[in-house]
Amino acid sequence: MSEVLKRLRERRANVWEQAKELADRAAEENRQFSGDEESQWQGLNSELDALDKRIKNVIDGEQRAKDTEDAFAKLEGKPQEQRGGRREREQPVGGQQESELRRFLRGDGPRFFDVVPDGPVNFRAFLNTGTAAEGGNTVPTSFYDRLVAHLIETSAVMQAGATMLNTASGETIQVPKTTGHSTAGIVTEGANITPSDPTFGQISLGAYKYGTLTQVSRELIDDSGVDLEGYLASQTGRALGNAFGAHAITGTGTGQPRGLVTDATVGITGATTVAGKFNSDNLIDLFYSVIAPYRASPSCKFIARDSSIAEIRKLKDGNGQYYFQPSLVAGTPDTLIGKPILTDPNVAEVAVGGKSLVFGDMSQYFVRLAGGVRFERSDDYAFNTDLVTFRALLRADAALVDLTGAVKVFQGAAT
Repeated sequence: MSEVLKRLRERRANVWEQAKELADRAAEENRQFSGDEESQWQGLNSELDALDKRIKNVIDGEQRAKDTEDAFAKLEGKPQEQRGGRREREQPVGGQQESELRRFLRGDGPRFFDVVPDGPVNFRAFLNTGTAAEGGNTVPTSFYDRLVAHLIETSAVMQAGATMLNTASGETIQVPKTTGHSTAGIVTEGANITPSDPTFGQISLGAYKYGTLTQVSRELIDDSGVDLEGYLASQTGRALGNAFGAHAITGTGTGQPRGLVTDATVGITGATTVAGKFNSDNLIDLFYSVIAPYRASPSCKFIARDSSIAEIRKLKDGNGQYYFQPSLVAGTPDTLIGKPILTDPNVAEVAVGGKSLVFGDMSQYFVRLAGGVRFERSDDYAFNTDLVTFRALLRADAALVDLTGAVKVFQGAAT
């Protein structure tokens, strides 16, 4: 770990302790924050958010520096070291498709290029290897994987472990949805057993088209030292992720995917006199409104927007312990009541009638990706500015497939 990263983590822990001290003081005196204290609280939370971003940027920068060092070592014929001192296998990252992509980006091939996964894709396994500390440094990463990684990091639902279905084409597929479970009861000797079957419906997953344009200068393309693939992967992945991520939370299902919150059921409704806010008891009620098998899932998580998490950070249990616990390890999410909590700006804010906190087994939300990502290149679209335009198209759909209560929301009172 570098000294810069070490200092940033120490600063984050110090800021969190200051925030706790501020909240503890107000709680011990049984009062709300004063105006100055509220400003200080907001400032500390803003600094925590800024430190989180800086820590992530430093980690990414250190990884890029290591990758660059490895690349130069390879050009100079030096052995490349991995953890444990083993030499890295001499093979191009991304294989043949990657070299074809480079030719396409420089205009040495056809006008279009389809970026598809190399065989079956296990996205949850890919997310694990996407973290350097969990083996990411040892896994060759294709352009497709890098693009999807950026798409995932902009959508909390996809980060949370939604089930991914990747199909070669975009025809509508039928996915069964569970609307009720079987029941059982005591049967006396000789009596008939009442049939009880689970009830199912069907969800049609189509392929809504998302598109984005990215323009790159001719000089950037001609400069062989620029990681053009990485740049396009990040810009395209984030743009498509932002567009799809909004629908993954609140999509209506009409002309767009069905959102997680759209199909989730209300686990707890707040009090009528607090303008839609939740309290510590509401957190416990929401937690236990999701039954144990779903709570035990590795994909069981909380999702809320930043302003809601700022409110959650103030809440404590009967022993004075905060429900919210910040992560001290980069890349590991903060936790709420022992479960990871992720941020997504598309979740409603705390308000009357607002569904401001989501909790449940996110693997019951199915995301269908159809046919990879199609890239197309145009040298004429921005001819007068000498920019090359890349168009990226992604087809996707999504819906919650278990409607028995796998995912619940907190909703502010209607009045």
